[in-house]
Amino acid sequence: MKKIMLITTAAAALLSGCEASDSNPLLGEFGAPHGATPFDKIKNEHYLPAFRYGMDEGRREVDAIAGNADAPTFENTIAALDYSGASLTRTSGVFFNLNEAETNPEMQQIAREVTPLLTEYSNDITLNEQLFGRIKSVYDSADRSALTPEQAMLLEKTYKNFTRNGAGLSEADKVCYRELSSRLSTLKLDFKQHVLNETNAYALNITDSSDLKGLPASAVEQAKETAAKKGLDGWAFTLHQPSYTPFMKYAENRDLRRQLYTAYNVKGNQGNKDDNNETIREIVNIRLQTAQLLGYKTYADFALEERMAQNTANVSNLLSELLAASKPFAQKELAEVQACAKRHGADFALQPYDWAFYSEKLREEKYSINDEALRPYYKLDNVIGGVFGLAEKLYGITFRENKKIPVYHPDVRAYEVYDRNGEFLALYYADLHPREGKRSGAWMNDIRDQHRQNGYDQRPHIINVCNLTKPTDSKPALLAFSEANTILHEFGHALHGMLSDCTYPSLSGTNVYRDFVELPSQIMENWGKEKEFLDMFAEHYETGEKIPAEMIEKIIASQNFLTGYASLRQLMFGMLDMAYHTIDKDLAGSIADFEKAAVARTLLLPAVEGASVSTSFGHIFSSGYASGYYSYKWAEVLEADAFSVFKKNGIFDEATAASFRDNILSKGGSEHPLELYKRFRGQAPTIDALLQREGFKN
Repeated sequence: MKKIMLITTAAAALLSGCEASDSNPLLGEFGAPHGATPFDKIKNEHYLPAFRYGMDEGRREVDAIAGNADAPTFENTIAALDYSGASLTRTSGVFFNLNEAETNPEMQQIAREVTPLLTEYSNDITLNEQLFGRIKSVYDSADRSALTPEQAMLLEKTYKNFTRNGAGLSEADKVCYRELSSRLSTLKLDFKQHVLNETNAYALNITDSSDLKGLPASAVEQAKETAAKKGLDGWAFTLHQPSYTPFMKYAENRDLRRQLYTAYNVKGNQGNKDDNNETIREIVNIRLQTAQLLGYKTYADFALEERMAQNTANVSNLLSELLAASKPFAQKELAEVQACAKRHGADFALQPYDWAFYSEKLREEKYSINDEALRPYYKLDNVIGGVFGLAEKLYGITFRENKKIPVYHPDVRAYEVYDRNGEFLALYYADLHPREGKRSGAWMNDIRDQHRQNGYDQRPHIINVCNLTKPTDSKPALLAFSEANTILHEFGHALHGMLSDCTYPSLSGTNVYRDFVELPSQIMENWGKEKEFLDMFAEHYETGEKIPAEMIEKIIASQNFLTGYASLRQLMFGMLDMAYHTIDKDLAGSIADFEKAAVARTLLLPAVEGASVSTSFGHIFSSGYASGYYSYKWAEVLEADAFSVFKKNGIFDEATAASFRDNILSKGGSEHPLELYKRFRGQAPTIDALLQREGFKN
């Protein structure tokens, strides 16, 4: 196997010439309020020295644990290891958040230099025989009855982390494992960068105003400003969601919809320097080789061992059951949209670039409602205020914006979060609008985790990053209904981080099973369709008029609009993910052919030439959802079942909210998620609430 070069000559010179010092704002104490990151002082040249310092410090701490002359115990081995590497964790938290949200070519190069070094650092720990010997000694001899549930979980997790990352391999296989893991870390970075490059490179430039027919004034105004910023005449539509989605829903020019749809769906599949086909093949094959090196038949077998689903059979059963339930409804929905298109003069079979356009017309016909009618009632500041108000009603927490806290971009807002007793709970950052330095999508991260050590409770610093409609010169940011749902979803993740009350860093916040992590986020979306919640904030941005009751009734009535089709789309992603990760031989042949076979059961519309889900499927090829995309559907089962308790007791019921906070949000990964869920719900989850809510069951 080809040996991987770990660091370039240029980077080595930079590292050797920039030693850690008091002048590096990433090192030492952060002087901003609540230990906030000094974003205003950090420059790109500070990162590599801080990474080097953090890795050196971490290695010294690990060597001290491994070489401790005292007999191994939970405290001097397991807990000590979990608390080690604090400086590196802090630097990584800052850098990798910014490399996603506010990157530049220099940061991207730093990421390419440091990622293999971090992989090597991690491997040096998990492949350390002396250290693993101490961990195994504690694992084999521990009196688990004397441990708290959280301690028992940390012991189990630490031991498995080592065995699942090569600790039990032969020396020759450890060398192979190192090379595979190092190469994989670089490939994932490549995949992500290719998608960002292609997203930023494209703009649909329109110079004839007749081609804007059907588009709402807000989308036209945004496009005019975008064109001006790009130095173009006329109007420019990009592949960022606030630009792409309104165009696909409302633009009457079918050929331009086809052009924009195609550009969006061929990212990473154009045979250029940013093509991801071979990157995918190598990622999938390395994952398989690594899993088989560790004794598993497939990568999915390896990954699902640490999931609620447990094995591929359970995932397959869930996806198949939901496919059987949703496909008949999706087929009926397709016929409805096709009939609507015919009523509007379309004498052709629907193509994927027609779906959003004609389904939006059908929604207007059935419910007399659309996103543009709702936007005036979804002013961004009001939505944020409503979400904060919901958190206060449910959990008693309050948010205070503090403009003295440094941020990394003018769009970012920073808030102090306080518990009902007035104690400081967290810092919360909101970064909500698209720009070229930010990848697409929406996510939550922690810049600093929560944990307790030596009597001190380190409170977390949490960030939500989205790509929502921006304000224009004449209007504030007015959101689509789906964008408001995005805020609720990501804020649910944020609550999971902010309300964490754990002892150990690796178990706190969102450090939970992948198919459990979406429960706190997806359950929040339910409130977005509740009248009592909408009445809290939804008012016209110009007149101050509350959203009319009949409009709320239409929102509620339309909540099951095209749910079959939406379910089928999510199942398509989940089945494609599982197809890639249940192979037991190296992936060969065409990526396009593999994808076509994997998703055939879920498709209702014909494929567009060159379109590929795989080549921009960042969830599984550059993030942490490999063999885990099914978790969105898994979590839908959990959240529908859990929200049924709120519906029964009252959507603002304090006792229900307190139980959800105490048993789910505050516990992180300190206990098995099924036990936490049953403690809240009183029973294991069932699929019934989801099928009923989606309209698949009376």
